[in-house]
Amino acid sequence: MFGLISKIKCAVFTVLISGVASAESFLLSSNDIDTGKYMSKEQEFQGFGCTGNNTSPQLSWANAPKGTEAFAVFVYDLDAPTGSGWWHWQIVNIPKNISSLEAGAGNSEQNRTPQGSVQIVNDYGVRGFGGACPPKGHGAHRYQFTVFALSKKLDLPSDASGALTGYMVKANSLGESTIEALYIRE
Repeated sequence: MFGLISKIKCAVFTVLISGVASAESFLLSSNDIDTGKYMSKEQEFQGFGCTGNNTSPQLSWANAPKGTEAFAVFVYDLDAPTGSGWWHWQIVNIPKNISSLEAGAGNSEQNRTPQGSVQIVNDYGVRGFGGACPPKGHGAHRYQFTVFALSKKLDLPSDASGALTGYMVKANSLGESTIEALYIRE
């Protein structure tokens, strides 16, 4: 009898695992950037000695977790020599029916973000996308482009800091997917 129960448990476990393995993962993709690849001058900041086009890349996501009510996108340089990294872009409350952002959506002057979404002031002091601009000779920096599926739209103050926004997004995240692109300035 014990052997039969063990076989049943093993069969049930196998079915459960195969169901999880076949489920599609929440996935971020882009036509403009890729994990482990260097970004172009399009995604370089314009200012602070950088001369790029300051264009946020095209981003798309698929297979959001069940219960998703909104999305957030973050761009973060964890190699910035600040002791706390550098927030390049935080956009929250992207409506749940949106699954992509066009290239340049982070330009707050052109109003190309989805209606209802909110761009947070980045570490350049600008509300919107601020491109890569690592110090000259500092080597390659890793830029994490992350989409978060949120369980609800966030109620943030209009002057929310990057840290507060990050906290609220993480506290309400159902899942996330990241592309870690690179940039170097010599």
